[in-house]
Amino acid sequence: MERIDVMLPLSFAQNGETVMVAKIGGSDEVKQHLEDLGFVVGARVQIICQSGNGNVIVNLKEARLAITDQMAAKVQVVPSEPDIK
Repeated sequence: MERIDVMLPLSFAQNGETVMVAKIGGSDEVKQHLEDLGFVVGARVQIICQSGNGNVIVNLKEARLAITDQMAAKVQVVPSEPDIK
């Protein structure tokens, strides 16, 4: 049976989960800003803290970043294997 991954916003990912960026939404300016931060299709992202207070802290390309939940909602992700240290 083939595995079908459903895209969800990064803001829906849980603490400790590793996901892969599948699509970036928003205006051209927002897309460029997220790309500049490293959120590109295929990038693996580990959720460090999804506290519900409006910010999401992630591990991306060996760096920790904090983005607002509004920005995280623009990043569509699918489950990924946890290989980020």
